[in-house]
Amino acid sequence: MFLFFCLPKLIKLRELKTGKLFHLKFFILKNIALKIIKFLIFFAIGAFIFWLIYKDQDIDRIKTVLKNDVKYFWIVVSLFIGLLSHISRTMRWGLMIEPISHKPRFINTFLGVMVGYLMNMAFPRMGEISRCGVLARYEKISFTKLLGTVVAERAVDMVSLLLLLVIVIFSQFGHMLQFLGDNPEIEAKLLAVVTSPILIIALVGMLVLAIVFWKTLKHTLFYKKVYAILMNLKEGFISIRSIDKKGWFFFHSVAIWALYYLMLYVVFFAFDFTSNLGPLAGLTTFVLASFGMVAPVQGGIGAWHFMAKEALSLYGIANENGIIFAFVAHTSMTGMIILIGIISLLVLPFINGRKTTSEAMVAKEIE
Repeated sequence: MFLFFCLPKLIKLRELKTGKLFHLKFFILKNIALKIIKFLIFFAIGAFIFWLIYKDQDIDRIKTVLKNDVKYFWIVVSLFIGLLSHISRTMRWGLMIEPISHKPRFINTFLGVMVGYLMNMAFPRMGEISRCGVLARYEKISFTKLLGTVVAERAVDMVSLLLLLVIVIFSQFGHMLQFLGDNPEIEAKLLAVVTSPILIIALVGMLVLAIVFWKTLKHTLFYKKVYAILMNLKEGFISIRSIDKKGWFFFHSVAIWALYYLMLYVVFFAFDFTSNLGPLAGLTTFVLASFGMVAPVQGGIGAWHFMAKEALSLYGIANENGIIFAFVAHTSMTGMIILIGIISLLVLPFINGRKTTSEAMVAKEIE
């Protein structure tokens, strides 16, 4: 009798659990498939831009320049400065973690940062999650709290980049006007775009639609994403208040971007055609190229090269020289990140092996 009444319910419960498991597996597979598709799309976009830039170039000339005309001493100096910037970022992140947990080991924090850079090469925006995962695993710090510090970091970096953009606009405004005056065809094209009736009508139409459908707009995915970004920025800045050593935090925030800038600027001295350009030309190239790196393509491939060569063209650097500069600068930076990132992945388990083993032995003794 018991089986008569209970068996159907047990079968139904099992089917329900099986159904939930199926939906969970489907959800996971769907997410993986979407990530792969997104990866392929963005990689294809970056590769296509890269191909467009280099497809008409004389490969033999590029090989000759790379073999005979590049002063590789300055490339080595650039990489050393880049390494210092990564160390400074590591120290700043450590300052942000300390108030929410214990002070993490420098080596784990540094290796986590480099793993994050490596992951960003494959999957844009995945680096932040990866480095949090490294410290959560090896330093036993809350992943959610670590993610909060990364949000704060991104907020500071975004504001820093925007401030640098403002500096470039005001300091190089006259130079840009002179460039447009020397290139009337470019000035005419820009003026045609800005004063285009189609553009004006489109902007006014979008504004009217936004006002009319404001309530509906607030429920769209785009609005929610923008709102989430703004809220994350707000929370990020609020969390900075809890940092004890604010002076060191400010120092490293300035040092990181100063070192990023110097990392690119010293590459100017590796080529005869850019060695006579001043620090402001380097700053302009750095800022515009940085926006290329912000693009959601792996390692900024294509986008970074395009922005760098366009920035150099403002200072009279020929297109065929600008793309060689972009290729060398980007390849050296990317190569260093890939090399140190892979080493970091391999080293992390070994340097934490002894610590993990001793912790397991203590836990076993307690049991």
